[in-house]
This record gives sequence, structure tokens and C-alpha cells, in this order.
Amino acid sequence: MTQTAKALLVDDRRENLMALEAILQGLPVQSVAVESGEAALKQLLVDDFAVILLDAQMPDMDGFETATHIKRRERTRHVPIIFLTAADKDAQLALRGYAVGAVDYLTKPFDPWVLRAKVTVFVELWVKTRQLAAQSDLVRERDVQWRQLAEAVDSATAMLRADDDPATRERAAELLEQARWGNTR
Repeated sequence: MTQTAKALLVDDRRENLMALEAILQGLPVQSVAVESGEAALKQLLVDDFAVILLDAQMPDMDGFETATHIKRRERTRHVPIIFLTAADKDAQLALRGYAVGAVDYLTKPFDPWVLRAKVTVFVELWVKTRQLAAQSDLVRERDVQWRQLAEAVDSATAMLRADDDPATRERAAELLEQARWGNTR
């Protein structure tokens, strides 16, 4: 069950979204483009994302307000946000972006190769996080199996020590056989 990493692209201008989609073309990430902060928040309710590319200046709900809502939600607070803005290099805007939880702040026009490299890093982190979660689940499952096996062996051992009755020995042997084949229930 391999899930494809997704990047949420948020910009009120369709041509900017198309440009971002073109920049990310060929990366192991599926682009999901929306044209407002409200649409981004709705999309985050139904999908998981490796990274969010968020326009800082949009009408209605700007990128800063959108990021604030994203970071308040338990489910989305750890999704990295890269702010993109056409505004000139105003240090106050960048500081505001970092203050609401952005991991980076790029001013347009930006180098597409730099953006691709940054997105690639977050996609790789997302994939590794998913792999670690799957391995953790497997370890927990194996731990349960080992505990069940140990309980079956302990139970059979106690039966053998407690009674010389052939029926008890037979039941102990059955428990050990079940434990061997993973049928400890």
C-alpha cells in the first residue's frame, strides 16, 4: 500500500498555480491546486500532504491566516509550509511567515530548481515518516505475537509441572504446537 506524496499548492491566481505545477512536474509528488485559503483548509480535511506551497498575499483569507489555521489543527500542524510571495523582500513579511509556522519563505520570482529541491526534501521526509510508522506498526504486531507465544509456553510448562496426567500432558503438547504455528488463541 504505497501512498503517493502530495503537495498542496495555494494561490489565488490560476497562472501561478499552473507555473507551480509545471515546476513540480517529474517529481515524485502529486500536485493539488486550490485558489484560496478556505479551499486549502477544506482540502486538508480530506487529504494528507507532504508540503504546502502557500501564497502569502491572497484576498479574503491571506496565507498567514491560512497557515495559522493549519498549525492549530492537530492533524495538519506538522505539515511543512513554504510561503511564496510576489512582495518585495520585506523582512517583516518573512518574519510574519516564520512566526505562523512556515519552514521557508521565497520571494517571486524564485529559482524553480531551488523550489524543486526544497519540495523534494519534504517529500522524502514524508515518505521516510510513513515507512517508519509502518515499521513501528509491524514491531508492535510482532511484540504482541511474541507475548502470546511466551504466555502459551508458560501455560504449557505450568501444566506439565503441575500434573502427571496423560490428558494434561496432551493438552500441554497441543498448546506448544499451537504456539509454534502462531495459533495461540
